[in-house]
Amino acid sequence: MLQSHPFGHHQVPVSAITPVPMGQIPKLQPRRRRAAQPNTLPRPETPSLPAPPARSSLSFTKPSRRILSPKDHELFLASPTHGLIVAFVFSLSDSVQDTPCSAINQSHLSSSIQTILETLDHVEELLKRSPPSEQGGSRFGNKAFRIFIDSVETKASEWHIELGVDDSAARDELSTYFIQSFGNRERIDYGSGHELNFITWLLCLYQLRIVAHSDFASLVLCVFKRYLELMREVQLSYYLEPAGSHGVWGLDDYQFLPFLFGASQLLRHPYITPLSIHQELTIEEFGPDYLYLGQVAFVNNTKTVKGLRWHSPLLDDISTAKSWYKIESGMRRMFVAEVLGKLPVMQHFLFGSLVPAADRTTKDRVLSICAVENAASGEQSADHLDMTKEHHHMGWGDCCGIKVPSSVAAVQELRKREGSGALRRIPFD
Repeated sequence: MLQSHPFGHHQVPVSAITPVPMGQIPKLQPRRRRAAQPNTLPRPETPSLPAPPARSSLSFTKPSRRILSPKDHELFLASPTHGLIVAFVFSLSDSVQDTPCSAINQSHLSSSIQTILETLDHVEELLKRSPPSEQGGSRFGNKAFRIFIDSVETKASEWHIELGVDDSAARDELSTYFIQSFGNRERIDYGSGHELNFITWLLCLYQLRIVAHSDFASLVLCVFKRYLELMREVQLSYYLEPAGSHGVWGLDDYQFLPFLFGASQLLRHPYITPLSIHQELTIEEFGPDYLYLGQVAFVNNTKTVKGLRWHSPLLDDISTAKSWYKIESGMRRMFVAEVLGKLPVMQHFLFGSLVPAADRTTKDRVLSICAVENAASGEQSADHLDMTKEHHHMGWGDCCGIKVPSSVAAVQELRKREGSGALRRIPFD
């Protein structure tokens, strides 16, 4: 029995192929157009985004893990916070429909957006001051990454003061999401869960009225784009391992939202089609203006083989869709089902006062976030063993605690050996 594809693709069952007797030439028959398949997977619509809460009603708290069991996850999926996150992300996506990055006038950005961009510039400065240690050819995470994260943590409160966050408890709450958005300090990895932390940080800024709905297009096309560029530098510098990677069969080892936001940008483009991601000139010319194309370019540049069909079969498969609308609809479904709907991702999500946990969810008894992270990799102390063992099975599944070589490290090490202009190996076709 065939399963539905997130992007509406269907396969021909083997039983439908009529065998031809040996030695007999089959009679050619015109291909019959298959009947249109019913749309069993409707496009998730954008929920109404609630207005930010009154500042006087807020009592800030440092975010902690609250999804520690399947029951907790079910409570989250039915909670107003789930709706809030979906509404915020989809509203961001809606704000950039048919809009290239160059359409944003940099001189007209709000003061808050400018300050956020300056903050990311400060992070880049810290990155340059924390060079990676000698890898020795290793493709695993570089331990100098921990120095970088520590320096970000040291400066985070100061940067939030510049953003207008006066309350120290509020700064602690926002800083937690901000620091987590650059990757996991202990595992030296990065994935879509960390990307979600960055979006949650932006959501917190919205909840505090530091950014407004009128800033949404700038948040995507300026701030989020700048974050993507910064994270590419971080990945290349420290060889961040993919968090919970399923290898080439995933959409991307590290990012998800560039594909959702990028498909929205291209929704009604007059000549860039989904198949255009295979055209190098199109990627080169329009990659800086469209997040989807820019991410495809980065993926191509960080693989040791050439061709999406070899290193990113899902992206290759999606490119056969008839329209960007179909791709954008599939990306919305994937965000709900594969990011928010997956316990291995959401068990690491943090809840505070601005993004509250559902009632009756478990309160994490482990005081340190890193203590639970270390439990999966066998680095927990005896003091924390009893507190973490009951949730130990709730790790990243088959890859929790197993070091996964960095995909960006392979091509970087290859270039070191053979030179930046070396041709990448092409599989025998």
